[in-house]
Amino acid sequence: MLFKGSAVAIVTPFTSDNKVNFDKLGELIEFQLENGTDGIVVCGTTGEATTMTKDEKLDTIKYTVDKVNKRVPVIAGSGTNNTMDSVVMSQKCEALGVDGLLVITPYYNKANKSGLKKHFETIANSVKLPIILYNVPGRTNMNMGPAVIADLAKIENIVAVKEASGDLAQVARIASVVPKDFAIYSGNDDSILQLLSVGGSGVISVLANVCPKETHDLVAKFFEGDIDGSRELQLKLMSLIDALFIEVNPVPVKTALNLIGFEVGDLRLPLAEMEDKNLEVLKSELTKAGLKVVK
Repeated sequence: MLFKGSAVAIVTPFTSDNKVNFDKLGELIEFQLENGTDGIVVCGTTGEATTMTKDEKLDTIKYTVDKVNKRVPVIAGSGTNNTMDSVVMSQKCEALGVDGLLVITPYYNKANKSGLKKHFETIANSVKLPIILYNVPGRTNMNMGPAVIADLAKIENIVAVKEASGDLAQVARIASVVPKDFAIYSGNDDSILQLLSVGGSGVISVLANVCPKETHDLVAKFFEGDIDGSRELQLKLMSLIDALFIEVNPVPVKTALNLIGFEVGDLRLPLAEMEDKNLEVLKSELTKAGLKVVK
């Protein structure tokens, strides 16, 4: 298992001239590690990877690997809707020393089941690294069902799935058909506890960008047997989680980091600043959660 607990889907900070801000990224990484985060997922959806060049992504991944320096696993987003591009990126990430790969279903192409399986098989066979499948139908218009995941779980280095369908019945069905050592990670912060209850191993979290300790503790308490404590944290954080998804991710979470003083820069187009009414909701929920809004 790559990790058990809470991994942050870390944002990519940008400078005022729209370049990757590596000094700020280092600050964010240290903030995460100081607060118990169990893994760093870099260049995923929350990291705005789709608006970064390949060189930017590789430089950001290398910096993260070097900065973390084996303190926790580093998992790089290497998947695209182009199988061979995904192979090349996965191999380059492996050469940079990442601990694992997060590979999304091939968006836009709408692959059939045989194509979907061959896509992941081809990527898995090109590297030795452990791979987390990423199922997020809300973004890809493709749901990778339990049968497909069960077939892919037979491949030695496909070891986990990040399940972001929001369908807890589907999560339970996946858990019923995959090997016991196959990890299921929540891709939805609003249902971490629920996913853990049917056999999940943790979360790859947006929330953890602003609340790393609380997100870690939510999972840790569950595995320690403190179900009441885990539930209390899940319910306490719900209003903030809702605010962090009041607009498309990562618009609110990156805005939230700026509001609480991290100065992570602007979003890259086609993402832009929040609507004023939503911004006020976000500010209010950050304050209620005990985070100091400085902007």
